[in-house]
Amino acid sequence: MSFLDPRERAAAHLPTKNVEFYTEALKASAEFRKEYDGRMNIVKANEMPFERSPNGLIKHIINERMNTKECCLDIYMQFLPGGKASGKHRHLSEEVFYVVEGEGYDLHWDLRFDCHDKMEFDWETEPKRFDWKPGDFVYIPPYCAHQHFNADPTNEARIIVCNSRILKPMGFDWFEQIENAEGF
Repeated sequence: MSFLDPRERAAAHLPTKNVEFYTEALKASAEFRKEYDGRMNIVKANEMPFERSPNGLIKHIINERMNTKECCLDIYMQFLPGGKASGKHRHLSEEVFYVVEGEGYDLHWDLRFDCHDKMEFDWETEPKRFDWKPGDFVYIPPYCAHQHFNADPTNEARIIVCNSRILKPMGFDWFEQIENAEGF
């Protein structure tokens, strides 16, 4: 049956249930625009909440639950006590962080991926080491298991971590804590 066949035209018009997906999307978009106008455009330091998390002590700069105009990124400051490490984790979104203070290193366990009849994930057993210091940006590829280490036994290190939340609505909210930070 070709697209010019009258049977195809008749099949395209067969009755099914009626919905209002498009109309509802228009209404939802209008409501979002009204609500968006009331969101924070500037986040003051005293509006950035702390969290003692499985990944360590973090201060949320931008988070999807903070009612800001930023809709794509989550950004937080992570505090690494002298000689300590963050938790070890992985997530499907890529990550980048900026070193504000301190010196340390990251361990990255790269992903090995294959897709035959099903997706198969595995990680390298030996990590790659990346040393960092103030002013450095560190890139972490998607789904790479990683952990941040403060190499200075007495002074705190601080990093600003940026993650994309775009993958979450696409169904790829894959985020796993492999090991908790010490003290959690």
